[in-house]
Amino acid sequence: MKTIYYFILACTFALFWMLLSGHSSVLLLTLGLASIILVTWMVSRMDRVDNAPVRMLFSIKFFSYLGWLIWQVIVTNIDVARRIWNPSLPIKPVSRKIKVNIKDPLIKTIYANSITLTPGTVTIEVGEDYFVVQALNAEGLDELEEGEMERRLSCLEERL
Repeated sequence: MKTIYYFILACTFALFWMLLSGHSSVLLLTLGLASIILVTWMVSRMDRVDNAPVRMLFSIKFFSYLGWLIWQVIVTNIDVARRIWNPSLPIKPVSRKIKVNIKDPLIKTIYANSITLTPGTVTIEVGEDYFVVQALNAEGLDELEEGEMERRLSCLEERL
């Protein structure tokens, strides 16, 4: 099981590297391969030390969530740009404690990072059952409290 996991991980790294670099010279391919082997080896050593179970989130639901998150990043990026360029749109930073029902540490980490990746919001504090989030305006926090992001991530939690 673990050998397959590390093979898939290395292949994922290789695909990601090829997508980002776009280079095909022998030197760069060799350096890329060396980097992939080094990172995969480091991940395997970290897994042995922390004894955490090997979990892969690569599923249709996970990729569906990533697609939705990318769309949210685009939409909020446009909103932030509009607020910067248009003085009539308010920029009133506000912080609020938001209740979180996700218990799995990995999914909770993905949730907190997703909030921070979305322009105009940042997760300041992570508690047992809450996040403290700062946003450019109250509407951003209202959307978070509606729970669409958490609902989509809860589907991943059920799979684990």
